[in-house]
Formats: sequence, C-alpha cells, structure tokens
Amino acid sequence: MLKYSIRGENIEVTAAIRTYIQKKLKKLEKYFEDTSSSTAHVNLKVYSDKTAKVEVTIPLPYLVLRAEETSPDMYASVDLVTDKLERQIRKYKTKINRKSREKGFKGLETANAPAQNEEKADKKFDIVRTKRFSLKPMDSEEAILQMDMLGHDFFIYEDAETNGINIVYRRNDGRYGLIEANED
Repeated sequence: MLKYSIRGENIEVTAAIRTYIQKKLKKLEKYFEDTSSSTAHVNLKVYSDKTAKVEVTIPLPYLVLRAEETSPDMYASVDLVTDKLERQIRKYKTKINRKSREKGFKGLETANAPAQNEEKADKKFDIVRTKRFSLKPMDSEEAILQMDMLGHDFFIYEDAETNGINIVYRRNDGRYGLIEANED
C-alpha cells in the first residue's frame, strides 16, 4: 500500500482533501506489483489569484512518476494530476512491453528511478546540491521516456549493450541528442 506525504503551501490540508487525494492516487496502485515501500509526495499550493496547484512525485524502485497541474479548483487539480500520472504509467508500460517483445525478454523491469540534477548556484561554481544514484542498464529510448516522465532536460544511464555511460538530452529544437562516453 502506498504511503502519503501531503503538505500545503498557503492552504490547510484538511481531512477531506487528504482523503480525496489518497482515494484518487490509490487507483494507481493497480499498475504495480508492490508499492509498500513507496511514498507519494504531494504538494498543494494556492496562489493569490486563488488558482490551486497540485504536484505529485512517486519514487518507485524502477521508475519515478511526477506530474503537476494547476486549475481554479483544488479537487479538479487533483483529478487532472491523477489522470496525467495514469497516462504516464500506461505510456511507460506500453513502451516496456513493446521493448520486451522485440528483444524476447521476460519480466522486464528496467529503468532508472532516481532523479539526477546538480544545480549551480552562481558564477563561482559553488556546488549547492549533490545527488548520488545508481545507473541501471537501458537503451536510449527507455532513457528518453524516463527523462520525459521526470520532466528533465537530460538523463544519465548505462547503455544495456555497451555498458558505457550515456546521456540523452532535449535539444532546443525539441528533438533529442545522445552523448556517448568514450572509454579511452
């Protein structure tokens, strides 16, 4: 069973809102075998113009789900973000199933869950945040899918065929680029 961490900015998280969020996100559990060690991180925010924003991040062992939606109504934002997460899951599962059929794999569960993002604070190149993660073998299509689902502009992964470290990134023209590290 999925655990929940729900917090609000400029809004009190009432029992009714909490119950509604849990009920809606519980629908996502049917797509996964085990969510017992996973926590859905939900951030609710109300702006001065009374619009409501809902951000949800669910780190799973082999995938990180993330979505956000803004609308005039908090409950509508919860509905929209849940629908967006469900579409992400279906897209991911379809892609993985297609890949496993093409390659003849059984029970394929590969993807890189941790988000990767190092932020530079200023021109002095002070490192203000460090993230560590383990790379899981995958191909470039799976890496692009994972990058898109995380909402990042790049994604680092281990190439399943060469075992080399690669980076996929989103180009300014909206297409994708690939950087392959040489072992020289």
